[in-house]
Amino acid sequence: MACQSVAAVMDEQALLGLNPNADARYRQRAMAYFEQLKESQDAWEVCAEALAKGIYNDDHVKFFCFQVLEHQIKFRHAGLSAVQQQLIRESLMKWLQRQLMNAQPEKPFIRNKAAQVFALTFIMDYLTLWPKFFFDILSLVGLNPHGVDVYLRTLMAIDAEVVDRDILHSPEETRRNTLIKDTMREQVIPSLVESWFQILQTYQQSHSELTCQCLEVVGAYVSWIDLNLIANDRFVNLLLSQMSVEELREEACDCLFEIVNKGMDPVDKTKLVESLCQVLQSAGFFNVEQEEDVDFLAKFSRLVNGMGQSLLLSWTKLAKAGSVKEATETLQAVEAKVPLLLQLLVHEDDDISANIVGFCYEYLHVLKQLPQLTDQQKANIEAVMLAVMKKLTYDDEYNFENEGEDEAMFVEYRKQLKMLFDRLAQVSPELLLEAVRRVFTSSMQNWQTAPFMEVEVAIRLLYMLGEALPASHGAHFSGDTAKTSTLQDMMRTLVSCGVSSYQHSSVSLEFFETVVRYDKFFIVEPQHIPNVLMAFLDQRGLRHNSPKVRSRVAYLFSRFIKTLHKHMNAFIEDILTRIQDLLELAPPENGFPALLTSDDQLFMFETAGVLIVNGESPVERKQALMRSLLAPLMDAFRLLLAKLLQETEEERQAALADCLSHAVGFASRTSKAFSNKQTVKQCGCTEVYRDCLHAFLPALSCPVQRGVLRSSVRSFLHRMIICLEEEVLPFIPAASEHMLKDCEAKDLQEFIPLISQITAKFKRQVSPFLQQVFMPLVLAIFEVLARPAEENDQTAALEKQMLRRSYFSFIQAITGSGMNEVMANQGPENIERVVFTIIQGAVDFPDPIAQKTCFIILSKLVELWGGKDGMVGFPDFIYKNIVPACFLAPLKPTFDLSDAQTVLTLSECTVTLKMIHLKRGPEFIQFLQQEYLPSLQVSPEISQELCQVLQQPDVKVLKNYIKAFFQRAKL
Repeated sequence: MACQSVAAVMDEQALLGLNPNADARYRQRAMAYFEQLKESQDAWEVCAEALAKGIYNDDHVKFFCFQVLEHQIKFRHAGLSAVQQQLIRESLMKWLQRQLMNAQPEKPFIRNKAAQVFALTFIMDYLTLWPKFFFDILSLVGLNPHGVDVYLRTLMAIDAEVVDRDILHSPEETRRNTLIKDTMREQVIPSLVESWFQILQTYQQSHSELTCQCLEVVGAYVSWIDLNLIANDRFVNLLLSQMSVEELREEACDCLFEIVNKGMDPVDKTKLVESLCQVLQSAGFFNVEQEEDVDFLAKFSRLVNGMGQSLLLSWTKLAKAGSVKEATETLQAVEAKVPLLLQLLVHEDDDISANIVGFCYEYLHVLKQLPQLTDQQKANIEAVMLAVMKKLTYDDEYNFENEGEDEAMFVEYRKQLKMLFDRLAQVSPELLLEAVRRVFTSSMQNWQTAPFMEVEVAIRLLYMLGEALPASHGAHFSGDTAKTSTLQDMMRTLVSCGVSSYQHSSVSLEFFETVVRYDKFFIVEPQHIPNVLMAFLDQRGLRHNSPKVRSRVAYLFSRFIKTLHKHMNAFIEDILTRIQDLLELAPPENGFPALLTSDDQLFMFETAGVLIVNGESPVERKQALMRSLLAPLMDAFRLLLAKLLQETEEERQAALADCLSHAVGFASRTSKAFSNKQTVKQCGCTEVYRDCLHAFLPALSCPVQRGVLRSSVRSFLHRMIICLEEEVLPFIPAASEHMLKDCEAKDLQEFIPLISQITAKFKRQVSPFLQQVFMPLVLAIFEVLARPAEENDQTAALEKQMLRRSYFSFIQAITGSGMNEVMANQGPENIERVVFTIIQGAVDFPDPIAQKTCFIILSKLVELWGGKDGMVGFPDFIYKNIVPACFLAPLKPTFDLSDAQTVLTLSECTVTLKMIHLKRGPEFIQFLQQEYLPSLQVSPEISQELCQVLQQPDVKVLKNYIKAFFQRAKL
């Protein structure tokens, strides 16, 4: 076929759409053309020919042709004729031949795609049709740089398809890949290695890019080929010479890393690493201080890390095998690398340091296992400690007020250092404690003149000891050990040396974090509490000029008070006076920025609550203090609610509603201070919380911003049901009435747990109220569920599903709490209506969670009303509706017996059948055998079998039988 005719066969108009700047119409046409070529039996051949003959100069068209070929090889290879498969191979080789003659190579994205297509063809054809794949390519490209480039890219693409462990392969692909590797090892690997050596040698001066590519190939393949082909004098010397060439050294380093990482016999591994080390050392690479290229040093650090970890792994294997001599030699080899390890660990560039942490961590792990440490090993531990302490220090550039990517990376790096610190504590707690004490004491003596990073890290180290040194139940300060007294000395210094006044946010934060970490210290030495309280309360803490510090301190203060509330008695009223302005509700039109956010204020209110409730004041005093804490919230709430009702502008309404919601949240949070030992009643606070209810409940009928207001008042009611006991009951009917007016699915769904909570807690006490609220609630639910929704409105569908679940849970709570009368007194039509919804829920909606609840309810109703003295007409309902539900639900196509939730539903369905038999006896068996099962076309033998199993006492046997029964029925 002539060039012109091929060009004519290609749809020129469609090809215009391949240009990224083409308009949408052309792009669409190009997409349609792509699909057409992919699916056609032979239309793709024009693409193969276009590539082979170089018909098109446009890069996007060339890429397009490769994509079409890729699709044929990937998805249709087996369906191609031998001639077509041959055509693909020949076209690729012709394309490659053209590359050798081109003055300019193709764009990298085309070369990468070509390499992928070569690799896919290799995978399909190498074992059967193209065993000479590599020899054909090598003999064609020789040492032509354009050809070598495609060859190397193809090798990397083959590695990605055949070797890469991150890609999941099917068992079939895994078998094929193993066979390919075995065949390559036998037939071509020595030739490939020879080609790599030639490429590395030929191009290291002239084409650094090709040399780097080749080093990457060697690194990728070394994991599964015979190491002796690479780890020999000529190859290693070549790699080492490239370690001295600036453009190649990073790739050479990576290549050596892969060689060192290869799994092998521990003795051989030690020899390999040692010989590499000797050469690197004599070539001057261990003189880290003289190296200025940090990118290279990061790679070198990774290489040293790999060598160190390899040696440690060898030591572990040898020690386990009892090879004492070899293990000793390997450990000596490790120890010889420690000076280099320390130089890299302490390097000012964190990437270089981070890359060696693994070696360091595992070295410490080995030291921990040794029965006794030498003086040198102890010195090494100390050196690691000093390095960790030095590297934990912030640098001048760290931006505390606006933390970006660099700061985030340092925080991550600090976590790695913390692992080392914790490991040091396991290896030698005494040495660590002593080292920290030295650094800490020295910094605290000079804190006024020391830079912030030194002071911060000193306190940080004390903080980190708390996690690193195991404390039995936080008992860092009990017992008479060196640790106890050292920690106690450091804490005493921390809280009395005045460092809390240091003017830097990082030091302030570290001070308060440490005080709270070691709050048990103040139980042993309570004389320091007043000083620390003042630090919390003044410009060092809650009034610090940094919002970040104030926010964190609000939380830490609440923790401090919770732990030490028994020691606060003398300071309660003073603290409450000092924090009074921090407890004020910030009205939206204030204009002044508040010291604390509303989230921070929650902690302050909880703290105030804890102080009042746990103080030793008489009940009257507690009552007065709690009222003075909550009355301003109630007053502000009434004023703001009145304002909201008059406000017309939506943005102001939202701001006011937020403020009202905060007021309720604050009052709610104070109630967290009560406990079983200190109840609301015992503290004389019942009345003040009742007053809060009176103040807050009117918000439920507010016509604007209903979602926010209802949500906060409902949360408050939840808390009051827990704290106020039956005192809360008079408020529930009115609250319910408001919440059931004009409600949405979400409102109801959030209201039901409140009713369920009341039902579970007060049971009989709330029976009259439940009888009264039952039908209004049920009708409100029905009304919302019946509202039409847009067909594709996923949110509305999900809200309805959740509401339906909540509704069934509510019925379950009622039937399960022994209050039979709540439903029984609703009148026959209403009962029937409700029970039909349960039947519907069990059968019609493919939601196994709701279906399971429905069967639990049906089983309970049968238990309550299905016996001889049960509800009139209910036995008839059982036979007409409940029994069919137990069979129709599992027979539905959506009832998936391979799904765990659905199996639980079937289990409850089985329990329901068992309960019917328990209540109705032989009459039920007769109904099944003579009426119901025949109506389902169940054979008499199976019917009899099922009825026999039903009459057995063991429910487990029945459950297994029913599951098998429905599995058979669905075949």
